[in-house]
Amino acid sequence: MRIDILTIFPEMFTNIISSSIIKRAIEKDAVRIIVHDFRAFSSNKHNKVDDTPYGGGAGMVLSLQPVLDCLFSIPNYLTALKILTSAGGKVYNQETAHLFADQDHIIIICGHYEGIDARILNYIDIEVSIGDFILTGGEIPAMVIIDSVIRLLPNVISNESIIEESFNNNLLEYDQFTKPPVYNNLSVPDVLMSGNHEEIRKYRRYSSLKNTLVKRPDLLKNTVLTNEDQKLLLKIKKELSEKENL
Repeated sequence: MRIDILTIFPEMFTNIISSSIIKRAIEKDAVRIIVHDFRAFSSNKHNKVDDTPYGGGAGMVLSLQPVLDCLFSIPNYLTALKILTSAGGKVYNQETAHLFADQDHIIIICGHYEGIDARILNYIDIEVSIGDFILTGGEIPAMVIIDSVIRLLPNVISNESIIEESFNNNLLEYDQFTKPPVYNNLSVPDVLMSGNHEEIRKYRRYSSLKNTLVKRPDLLKNTVLTNEDQKLLLKIKKELSEKENL
């Protein structure tokens, strides 16, 4: 996969693309990331990339010219999936991450200031927001996208890890534990050290359903539940009700 990022703050991406899983993915040739400073494409003699908004108002708006000239300089940009990070975009989720991960080439344009000249919408395929809040720029959302997408690429991390992660199958992940078995009088559940794989599976499903019910009950509306799941949920709800009545 190739990922191109258009920004006026390329230095913000230095650490994220040279660390952890993303660094290893680059070393494995699973992904190539190119960060472009579209300020270098400004036709203004001072390399200015923003201007006051038509109609008046506060703040500055990113101009179309440097962004488009930078976009047009990217090989095969026409066939790439072109993404604009925007507060007004579709809220990003795991389903969208999988959609992006299926692409051979994505281009992410980072918005900034009070926005970007709306004519950019004629050149992009999708607007993406990472939540209902305001950031000063689109760089952090772009980092969220590349991190969540790259980890889904083949051979970047184990398939088992991906399958069991939160939001796959619309459930949160089960609780995880590691050594030591007891710390500060807090113990790891005995079943996880029992070696009984079927009981471990049941416990993890129980834990996943409980975490989802307590933290994100909205997800259960779109989850296909087995008969076993239904029974476990009834058990969980009874336990929670009894705890509240103590």
